[in-house]
Amino acid sequence: MLSDITIRNARPKEMAFKLYDEKGLYLIVQPTGGKLWRFDYRFFGKRKTLALGSYPDVSLASARDGRDEARRHVASDIDPSDLRRATREARVGAANNSFEVIAREWISTHMADKTPSHTSRLLRRLVLYIFPWLGNKPISDITAPQLLESIRRIQNANKLETAHRTLQSVGQIFRYAAQTGRAARDITLDLKGALPPATTKHMAAFTEPSQVAGLLKAIDGFTGTLTVQAALKLAPLVFVRPGELRTARWADIDLDASEWKYRVSKTNTDHIVPLSNQALAILQDIFPLSGHGEFVFMGGH
Repeated sequence: MLSDITIRNARPKEMAFKLYDEKGLYLIVQPTGGKLWRFDYRFFGKRKTLALGSYPDVSLASARDGRDEARRHVASDIDPSDLRRATREARVGAANNSFEVIAREWISTHMADKTPSHTSRLLRRLVLYIFPWLGNKPISDITAPQLLESIRRIQNANKLETAHRTLQSVGQIFRYAAQTGRAARDITLDLKGALPPATTKHMAAFTEPSQVAGLLKAIDGFTGTLTVQAALKLAPLVFVRPGELRTARWADIDLDASEWKYRVSKTNTDHIVPLSNQALAILQDIFPLSGHGEFVFMGGH
């Protein structure tokens, strides 16, 4: 039988050699100095070898435990080598079917027609709120209570709307996993009603002509920079989102055709805005200031 002292004192030779323990366990001392544990056994009359790691990472006692476990499998008509291979393949399969792997796969295939900003926001929610706790789990092993725990973290951070959006995205991922045979069903259906409804707070709208008149007078009376003046005056003439007005590009504006063509970021569709004479006058007024650059409103990007 081997001892730790014998193993530590074993020096490499020109050719690899073996140091035998007992019951099929031995150590191979390589010319490079490496020391490898091996276990020889017979399975239905066929001689086979099982690797048990390297010394000193695997101690003599641990190597003997591995040998004894393998011998028990053989006694039960289980091939230790086949068992190890199956276990390894199961782990690889579980990793390939983890929630994060499937989520990123779904994003790459089902979000291709969405804007980069929309896709980035969705992925960021998953990275912040779901992947750290559920990303490494096989998607088929995730339970509704586990998912709810992650969603509750978002709700408890006073981000109820984000919680709803995240849960909706997770549901889409689970449905994709079910469609591709990697999950039994969409477990988010079990969480219906688990979150209070998100309340949307709308800004009060002007309903009286006098109110609109007051706003327009305030805009006309604004004494700030020409850039801000032009943006304020143009806004009620084009009725676009503030972010789209702020990032308006000269390349998208055809003053001769009285049109502004741009791609709507939220829907990823082309949008054409007719330009009235008043709108054209505002753009022509600011052109000498910013026409040499990319954006209509300097600093808008």
